[in-house]
Amino acid sequence: MPLTLTVHRGTQQIGGTCIEIAHPQGDRIILDAGRPLDAPDGATGLLPVSLDRSLPATVLISHPHQDHWGLVEDLPAAWPIWTGSGSAKLIAVTGDVMRRPLARTFETWNSRSGPFAVGPFTVTPILTDHSAFDAYMLLVEGAGKRLLYTGDFRRHGRKSALVDRMMADPPADIDVLLTEGTNLGSDKPVKSESELESDFVELFGRTCGRVFVAWSGQNIDRTVTIYRAAKRTGRTLVIDLYTADVLDRVSVGTRLPCAGFPNLKVVVTSGLRNNYKNQGREDFIERMVPNGISAKRLEGSRHVIMLRRGLIRDYQRAGVVPTADDAFNFSMWRGYLSEPYHSEALEWCRAAGAEVAYIHTSGHASPADLRSFAAALRPKSVVPVHGVKWDEESDGFGVVRRLADAETLTIP
Repeated sequence: MPLTLTVHRGTQQIGGTCIEIAHPQGDRIILDAGRPLDAPDGATGLLPVSLDRSLPATVLISHPHQDHWGLVEDLPAAWPIWTGSGSAKLIAVTGDVMRRPLARTFETWNSRSGPFAVGPFTVTPILTDHSAFDAYMLLVEGAGKRLLYTGDFRRHGRKSALVDRMMADPPADIDVLLTEGTNLGSDKPVKSESELESDFVELFGRTCGRVFVAWSGQNIDRTVTIYRAAKRTGRTLVIDLYTADVLDRVSVGTRLPCAGFPNLKVVVTSGLRNNYKNQGREDFIERMVPNGISAKRLEGSRHVIMLRRGLIRDYQRAGVVPTADDAFNFSMWRGYLSEPYHSEALEWCRAAGAEVAYIHTSGHASPADLRSFAAALRPKSVVPVHGVKWDEESDGFGVVRRLADAETLTIP
């Protein structure tokens, strides 16, 4: 009997991915258990109804974005869950800061782990380039078949060489390529992080006052880009406690910037201080204090200051308000600006007369790079996931097997 593939969710949308590979012996692998991006806060019962929870399965999480792992707590307790070691740390910090620590534990691999067995399957994690730290493609082999799941990836970040090398020497005989298509049919910016660094250097150089920047604390590529640009222009990057926590957890044994690096300070605001005290993390706060800076010292300085809605009140209380000498950069997808959580920081700076800039690049591959990747791997067939334009944009991918959610494909 052959392998079967079922995309329980993800054939018609971005995020909420959940994919099953079933072996003829009865063993199952679940690739990602993502929370849908449009799920209301507090919504429950979000696992796909087609996912049979009465049978054993092993879950593999490709990377630490919630649209790929956010439903792990809803999975049966007996199901083992695997992910990258760095991903496990970032998933944990998300639960901690939201005051919903995860009850689940993770088995982990790392970039040097190599293939490992999951019942009759062999799984090979392949570190890739994405805006999420520690993101992996997953090669799954079983019953004489080979499937490669791209997860989310790009070819213009700080780890783009990983994708280039894979394309130059691809795994052979791929029966099915399960590939994301987030950027199909879009014109999202796909500048390299090195190009962004130059853009930030130019913005920092022409700005007389401070530069406020909004970006995701878990987008470590972007943190590195902004930090490098700050150093090049003689500025100091000021990050919040949450971003310092993220870097503290994943920087060990790496060259990633973290508290204690030159030109890097941690602003200890009352809101996040109380959050960490409520977590019982006073020790972390104390470790950050020697490398910290009070919000009051950011007034009239030439710092690059992390900004988001949750920091505005603490900054205002300390007398830190934007002026016409300052600048603001929104370094995330512009679509988020339709949400007050993201737009409030921009409007706060705009109302003060600060220059507003948009220096950003997508966390996902461009349409051209998606097609080039598929062409380089030469799979027997492509199964599209994680995109909304596949029906219009499938040309150039070879043999495409378009599935509906919950439809099962037998891999001959």
